[in-house]
Amino acid sequence: MLTIQKLPWAGILAQDGTTTVAIDPIYHFPSHLGQSHETLYPLSEFGAVDAVLVTHHHGDHFDPQAIRDYYGRDIPVYLPEESVALAIEAGLENVHGAAPGQSFAIGTLRAFAAPSVDGTGDAQVAWIVEGGGRKLIHAGDTLWHGYWWKIAADYGPFDAACLPVNGAVLELPRMSPPSGQPICLTPEQAVSAAVVLGAKTLVPIHHTAVHFPPVYRQTPDMMNRLTTSAHGKIELSVLTTKSELIL
Repeated sequence: MLTIQKLPWAGILAQDGTTTVAIDPIYHFPSHLGQSHETLYPLSEFGAVDAVLVTHHHGDHFDPQAIRDYYGRDIPVYLPEESVALAIEAGLENVHGAAPGQSFAIGTLRAFAAPSVDGTGDAQVAWIVEGGGRKLIHAGDTLWHGYWWKIAADYGPFDAACLPVNGAVLELPRMSPPSGQPICLTPEQAVSAAVVLGAKTLVPIHHTAVHFPPVYRQTPDMMNRLTTSAHGKIELSVLTTKSELIL
């Protein structure tokens, strides 16, 4: 048995009853994205963890201050190898770089780093967590890419795919001129990715908290589109913060 607990924004806890890992936990909201549209809770409210897995170093996925404050500087943190120096500079003392294809034993769980493609060109990995006879994938804020079939062949099938669904369009100074294209999966793309991955259920992440036009625009009619697209193709497990899904 493997339990998923939803954290705000894109974060989750994965627990097999003995070992717990947090993926992309945050508490401090990046100021350039305005105010969060959902409640952010101190990480202490979700209990202790044995390790933290980070998909990439953007401030809405990597919150070193919260990790230090609530889990301690010496908590094992796994993140893309390109971001190790940044994590150490932020005061974390037990940092492990990960590249696609590597795996790590964390208590009774095993975490695998898999390919992922960041919409702004920064280093990113997807995390696969296996334990209790179950397996999930958390893909950060990936956009659509051609690795889905390879991931499915190498690691699938999955009991749950935690995928971004808000198809965000950004206008940032460093991304000029703006493309007008989504930098993460749209609802329809998330469903397609989950089906290709062979997932039993799609758990939407990376939605609701951020909508701050024109800097960050969440795709319109997101949940209706997601429900319509998933119908007849895959089970949809929409979790609210603190709710759980037992796989």
